[in-house]
Amino acid sequence: NMADVAVQSEGRSSGIVINDDWPGYSLDLFNYPAHYSGDLDCVIIPHGVIMDRTERLARNIMDDLGDHDIVVLCVLKGGYQFCADLVDRIKALSRNSNHTIPMRVHFIRLKSYLNDQSTEDLHIVGAEDLSFLAGKNVLVVEAIVGTGKTMQTLLKHVEAFRPKMIKVAGLLVKRVPHNSPCLPDYVGFEIPNRFVVGYALDYNEYFRDLNHICAISESGKTKYKI
Repeated sequence: NMADVAVQSEGRSSGIVINDDWPGYSLDLFNYPAHYSGDLDCVIIPHGVIMDRTERLARNIMDDLGDHDIVVLCVLKGGYQFCADLVDRIKALSRNSNHTIPMRVHFIRLKSYLNDQSTEDLHIVGAEDLSFLAGKNVLVVEAIVGTGKTMQTLLKHVEAFRPKMIKVAGLLVKRVPHNSPCLPDYVGFEIPNRFVVGYALDYNEYFRDLNHICAISESGKTKYKI
């Protein structure tokens, strides 16, 4: 069960580790949109667990960056839900503590997937001129990190604008072959190398309207393939 998984949390760097043999939860235990019936294998991380973990990440960020002005760089499209919930929780902590984090949020978009395969062709949209980051503390918020190549490319691009500091919050880190040693500073969950959808993560623009993080089924991949 999820309690067994959670015990393997290895401190702040790797987040909650979900093992390769984790079967997930039966879809019958949760509500999800009926139009995805047959398109999913299981629930990997229920929405409530995502929210609780996000709340803890917000506290870690407050502990580290409290009283710093930060610019949040939200990586669209998959990161919009995680970013919105994380920022909400940081704001709630700011209201109820002596620490406070003045925040600006800027949106950029990365596109590197075709169906369920990451391609070498990375497009960064909305990041042409990030000169306003000069001398600022930057928090990059990304939903999922795989090989880390995309993140490294983005960080190199951001570094060129000479921010004072860059931290990365990643909801999911996927265990993949040739995983980059460059882990996010704040990790929600470390997950097996499965293609996951939901909580704004998509497969060809489908499944963003799913609250839980789920494994897509083979029939789901076929149905929405382009």
